Amino acid sequence: MTNIPRVLSIAGTDPSGGAGLQADLKSIQAMGGYGMGVVTVLVAQNTQGVRSIFVPPTEFLAQQLNAVSDDVQIDAVKIGMLHSAPLINAVADWLGQVCPAIVVLDPVMVATSGDRLLDSASENALRSLCSAATLITPNIPELGVLVGQPPAGDWEEACAQAKLLNEATGATVLLKGGHLKEEFARDAIVDSRGVKEFVAKRFATKNTHGTGCSLSSAMATLAASGLDWPSALRRAKIWIEGAINNADALAVGTGSGPIDHFWELRKTSSLEPTWCDIAWSRNQSLRQAADSTEFVSQLRKGELEEETFHWYLAQDALYLRGYADVLLKAAGQAPTDAEREFWIGRAEGARIVETALHRSRIGEWEPKASSITEAYLSHLHSVADQGNYAQTLAAVLPCFWLYADIGERMVEHNHDAHAYSDWLSTYADPDFADRTRQVIELTNVAAKTASDLELALMAQAFGESMLHELRFFEAPTQAAIAGL
Repeated sequence: MTNIPRVLSIAGTDPSGGAGLQADLKSIQAMGGYGMGVVTVLVAQNTQGVRSIFVPPTEFLAQQLNAVSDDVQIDAVKIGMLHSAPLINAVADWLGQVCPAIVVLDPVMVATSGDRLLDSASENALRSLCSAATLITPNIPELGVLVGQPPAGDWEEACAQAKLLNEATGATVLLKGGHLKEEFARDAIVDSRGVKEFVAKRFATKNTHGTGCSLSSAMATLAASGLDWPSALRRAKIWIEGAINNADALAVGTGSGPIDHFWELRKTSSLEPTWCDIAWSRNQSLRQAADSTEFVSQLRKGELEEETFHWYLAQDALYLRGYADVLLKAAGQAPTDAEREFWIGRAEGARIVETALHRSRIGEWEPKASSITEAYLSHLHSVADQGNYAQTLAAVLPCFWLYADIGERMVEHNHDAHAYSDWLSTYADPDFADRTRQVIELTNVAAKTASDLELALMAQAFGESMLHELRFFEAPTQAAIAGL
């Protein structure tokens, strides 16, 4: 069993190395995967444009695909340029036989000039292939083609088209807003739960050749590593922004040059910008176990016994009091006034939730803190008292992140008649999701200046908090069985 994702790219070539299969393989390796490649078309191109395309026989494409899958366990597939209906159908047939767990489709349909690259039969075949994908990564013109509409003129229209594509195919959509004339470049993960938006600055460079190919390959690799789509995009955007920002230094070609896929390897601390994503990925088993607990499952369905829910609320109220004290300790350790005010606000927020939401259901009931509640708070206080700011952030982060993560799936089941509608709303509150993203970024920044020992202690604090979170979710139904 390997922890290295094995990712297959099915794409056309670029002999100048900036796009297509060559860019895919670089991206897969940059994200920690093992890349494999099946060639759909051979393209004579450079940074100035395409000169000629040679299409090998469809039978040879099928032979390549079968040769790989007959021998290698494939963790994810990224699909790029397919050129024509026969090639698209051959890939679709193979996918139906192999059934990879992760299929990322980058629908190469519209050139940078705006010209359509596929005939109508090929476009229809590619629309059908979308239903076999788990993630589709169209740019704005391609998204319009896939939903049979003109290209979106603004972000709201693009989001609406992405929702249509998600509903029509069942696939998650990575909406790329780079073509829109906005000050910032916006991307989003769009699925049945809604739109999760990510904003980034634009860079003044002409060297962006292969950005779409590279991003989709990175997403496939990160998903195969265990990240969910929002977490994968968060990590991929850090990498792709750096690759664009460092592109000019490559000085490849005289046209639109390639991005620098390996810019992180040239830095002295390549893991620093993504400390949280790595920690989250390493603790995926705990996250999945928490999501599968009887308490979460029954709460999600509205089948949780009220007495069990009240026991949980009482323990959570006790926890939040102690948690607020830990957040104030984080405020005392914070290096800037802005961060200090942020943590003071989070501590006050914890007390407000405990007062407004918990007490509205359980009144003044004051049970004794369970051993699990006490153990979790003891861990947090110990880290805050003995560690530094970065370690304290790593310890408190799971309480934000795991609740926000569970809330994304809770909201799908929420409705006015749900027995715990008010509680489910807090899980999926957009403000809470935004605060969670802020805590993630603060933790990443703190990790940048941490020593190797401090990074190890951060990882230990994060992992122990994730374990305590799991036990906290397991406790209510165990207490009900014990008659507590």
